[in-house]
Amino acid sequence: MSRRQVGSTRRVGDSGSFPFVGALHSKSRSSPLLSICLVLVGACLLIGYAFSGPGMFKSIREVSRITGDYSCTSEVQRVIPLLKIAYGDSMRKVLHVGPETCSVVSTLLKEEETEAWGVEPYDVEDADSHCKSLLHKGLVRVADIKFPLPYRSKSFSLVIVSDALDYLSPKYLNKTVPELARVASDGLLLFAGNPGKQKAKVAELSKFGRPAKMRSSSWWNRFFSQTNLEENEAASKKFEKAASKISYTPACQVFHLKPLH
Repeated sequence: MSRRQVGSTRRVGDSGSFPFVGALHSKSRSSPLLSICLVLVGACLLIGYAFSGPGMFKSIREVSRITGDYSCTSEVQRVIPLLKIAYGDSMRKVLHVGPETCSVVSTLLKEEETEAWGVEPYDVEDADSHCKSLLHKGLVRVADIKFPLPYRSKSFSLVIVSDALDYLSPKYLNKTVPELARVASDGLLLFAGNPGKQKAKVAELSKFGRPAKMRSSSWWNRFFSQTNLEENEAASKKFEKAASKISYTPACQVFHLKPLH
């Protein structure tokens, strides 16, 4: 694209439409070559910076995630202030289940009077030093959520799940979701993908084992009814009211459920 721009400048100068540009070309034959070199060098520097460093290009990548490969786990971190309004004291002891749980646990631990733990359903071979520290302390553990969780009933006041259930078949959902509700004393909060708005990246298939299945809200409501899970209407209304005050519309589907006891 840079070369095409330089070429169009030369044609405009040659046509005589802009005498000043033509004068510049007549004064120095090396100007076009110098311009091309400068453009190429600048392009190389920008490309290198986009792939290696933070800043403007990082923001662009974040925007692309929101419009295409959006993460519900990212949304969990953004709505923590709303969750504190909706759940109040139930935020005192939180378990997050899903990929990138280290980042969620780290964010929750910054909140006053909040203890947090996490379950990472997938491998963490590429975990950074901070995540490894949380694993070492026992605040985060790796566990296959298709099997019973290593916690007693009502171990946590609130259980939050994101980017995990979309990759499970109904066969495993029938066991996993009630199990998640079992270890919660006050509520279970599910963040699920939104059909038509989100998609799984091809690179994730090797990690998750199968593409994400974005299910409709009506599908989830039927599933909750079949598994005897009821909506937590009080928390749901508080969340919606707090979200409306700041004109916030979740990109993911958010389900507020009562614990299963």
